[in-house]
Amino acid sequence: MQEFVEFVIKGLVDKPEAVTVTPVERAGTTLYEVRVDTADTGRIIGRRGMTINAIRALVQAGSSKKGIRCQVDLVDEDGR
Repeated sequence: MQEFVEFVIKGLVDKPEAVTVTPVERAGTTLYEVRVDTADTGRIIGRRGMTINAIRALVQAGSSKKGIRCQVDLVDEDGR
């Protein structure tokens, strides 16, 4: 799933070399922390959060098909 998240995110941003996806295990769920260049944050979020929500839905659907639990979180420079 990490490769899928990286592929989708890098396809949306202007600076794909700045994209990092870090998997973090939490209580049986894999959380993918996505970090992008500050200028690309708006592209990933989209209008009213529609883009990031679509990415989250795809990851949840794909992971449930594999029998695992995954989530995606966009992390800014401050770690929030």
